[in-house]
Amino acid sequence: MARPVTLVTFMLPAPLRHWAGENTEVRVFAVADHEGGDPTLGSALDTLRRTHPSLEQRLRDDYGSIRRHISMFVCGENARHLGGLDCALPPGAEILVLPTLSRRQETTS
Repeated sequence: MARPVTLVTFMLPAPLRHWAGENTEVRVFAVADHEGGDPTLGSALDTLRRTHPSLEQRLRDDYGSIRRHISMFVCGENARHLGGLDCALPPGAEILVLPTLSRRQETTS
């Protein structure tokens, strides 16, 4: 029996498009690790590493984790709340990639 596969669309903000040939979207196949399993965000990023290695390096750190300053939303939900790289992807999943916004502490003089 074959491992499940789904087509995934990464939607990219302007600062990351340079590493994807100026495309606003990149489509890859995510393949489940085993029969009966679900394709995951991690497997989609593994495929992205093979097709767009420079882009994938900007999304994951040296340990394979999603970089702190990157947020990914799978079908509108923050992937960090869905299991991170182990997040199961439904067929045709759309993954919105965004730089994380942080609030800077203001100091008084």
